[in-house]
Amino acid sequence: MHRALLIIPCLLTMALAGSATAAIYMYVDENGVRHFTNAPVNGNYRQVRLEELNTPRPRSSGGTATARDREITASRSLPTRYDRHIERAARANRVDPLLIKAIIKAESDFDRYAVSRSGARGLMQLMPETARELRVTNSFDPAQNIAGGARYFRKLLDAYDGNLDLSLAAYNAGPGRVARNGSVPRIRETRQYVRRVLRNYSAFKKAAGNRPAQEKSRALAAAR
Repeated sequence: MHRALLIIPCLLTMALAGSATAAIYMYVDENGVRHFTNAPVNGNYRQVRLEELNTPRPRSSGGTATARDREITASRSLPTRYDRHIERAARANRVDPLLIKAIIKAESDFDRYAVSRSGARGLMQLMPETARELRVTNSFDPAQNIAGGARYFRKLLDAYDGNLDLSLAAYNAGPGRVARNGSVPRIRETRQYVRRVLRNYSAFKKAAGNRPAQEKSRALAAAR
């Protein structure tokens, strides 16, 4: 039976100490609460390592982490597990890799198996019909998903003359709604999405600017 556990990470680590092969899955809800299970039933969960569970959670100066605090702090961690695919897709489609990463952060929080309520799948949350148009045969494959998502976003940038706000709005709400409005639609979710991606993008750029030059060189070499 599926169980979602809300437990202190250190206690979880102790409980698993005797079983090196136990798989634990986690997802973070909109309130920042971490849910754990050993039997995930949807794409919101991702498998986690024990060292991740012992990582202190970000806190704001007031002692309680706000949604924006959590988002920006997480963005500054600059996840690297998909960098090779991101760099390749970015070069092929002339898009800043940090922008692609910001979209992935907002779309799936780097969960390759994420599935939305509307059926969008994978890291860049491609709808099945969009994936077919982009010739993506497996939306849960990171390389295919990122390549397809970057190619689709490049088309949107071209369609809106490089206007980032409109391109992001179209990625979220669909080109038809943006075309009818000629501006970011008055859809709360879409407007929040555009702001979220831009915040992530700004945070990623700031974090990348603080990385040592040698580390940047290694990351670029690994992407080739």
